[in-house]
Formats: sequence, structure tokens, C-alpha cells
Amino acid sequence: TDTMHFLNTAARDGRSILIEGAQAALLDVDHGTYPFVTSSNTTAGGASTGTGLAPHRITGVLGIVRTYTTRVGEGPFPTEMLAGEAELGSLIRERGREYGASTGRPRRCGWFDAFATRYAADINGFTSIALTKLDVLDALDEIKVCTGYRLDGKTLESFPAVAQDLRRVELVYATLPGWRASTEGVTELNALPARAREYVEFISKEIGVNVGLISTGPERGQTIMAGDLTFNSWLGDGLSVAP
Repeated sequence: TDTMHFLNTAARDGRSILIEGAQAALLDVDHGTYPFVTSSNTTAGGASTGTGLAPHRITGVLGIVRTYTTRVGEGPFPTEMLAGEAELGSLIRERGREYGASTGRPRRCGWFDAFATRYAADINGFTSIALTKLDVLDALDEIKVCTGYRLDGKTLESFPAVAQDLRRVELVYATLPGWRASTEGVTELNALPARAREYVEFISKEIGVNVGLISTGPERGQTIMAGDLTFNSWLGDGLSVAP
């Protein structure tokens, strides 16, 4: 089958098309933390170059974002849990099963980096967010979120273009109280602990994009539809996350 022809025919016929990307935004060969990148475009633009669909065919981008940050292999990782936080990083790694799918390598774990995620939202054009692994944070007393970077005494307005600079940044953190209650398997937003909802709302506000979906476990049905109108419009076009 000529995939390009098939997809463009489907688009002209008004059919819904769901394209899933691989790897993370900061591994993008053009916009990632070079040289610690892959050899292709992992941002939303790769959906066009990889399928033959014209850019204007892409009408929405769902950003898949963990409630914390991970990285596999080498490269700068400002919010990584090191030194006094190493034990906490190990806890998150085990609770989140953060091991490479093919290699089994343990992933490096860190606090949620809202500054880096805002950059990812810009280069991908996120129109809604799927926030995953909320339940992994259930056991934490408090949760830190990186809200900004400083370099050489100056507050940065944009994400560093040079990996060496990213290694040197000072982090601006906000600390939120944990909820210390199970969110595993919760499927209704109002059923979440109040502090868990506040954490989700804080992340959404920091990134500047509404959260459309929240996952509370590894199973497909362990999902909350968060009420974002953009995300709901996709469901109306035929997307389904039913168990």
C-alpha cells in the first residue's frame, strides 16, 4: 500500500487520522539537546515529513507528559534527583517502572521541569496535554516543580540552545504539598485528592496548555478525561480511550 496516498485520501475524505510519535522532544535532531539527540525529528513536525501529509493537515497535537521528568543515557538533566535526592529518584524509578523498553536500562528520574516542557510545547504546538503517571507521586510528602532557569545571574527567557549552558543553569523551584493518598485507578477528576488536582492545575498553568487526559495507572481504563474542550473534540471525531 502507498501509505502517503492512503493517508492523503483519508484526509480529503474527512476521516480522522491519529499519528503517534516516538521518543521525546529534546531528542529531536534539530531542536533537542545536541549532541545528545537521535538522528530524526521527534517533534510534531516529523508527523508531516514522516507520512507525506502536508503540515496544514495536522489540526491538533496532544503532548504526552509525565508528572515528573526522565532521561535515558547521557546528556544534561537539570532537575535530576542526585546526591541527597538519589533515594527519592530510585523510588520514582521503581514505582514508575522506569526502565528502557528494549534495553532494560534504568532511566534517570527528576522533578517536573515546566521550563523545558514549555519549550517542548512551543516547538510541537501542543493543543492539549495527556499527563501520565500521576499515581507514581502518591507516596511523596512534597513535590518540586522547576519553573525557571537562571544562568550567570540572569533569568532565562528561552531554553538554552547549547548543552554546556544547560549543564550550568540554576533552577527556580516551586514546592507543592504531596497528597499522600492513592490515585491509582481513579477515573473521575473530582475523585482525586484536592492536592493532586492542584498539582495538575499548577502544571497546566505553568505550561500554558490545558490538560485533556490524566493517567492514574498502567492500564488503559485507568484514565481521567479532564474536560479540555480541544481534547474532547477529538473524541467526538472518533478517538476512544474506553477500557
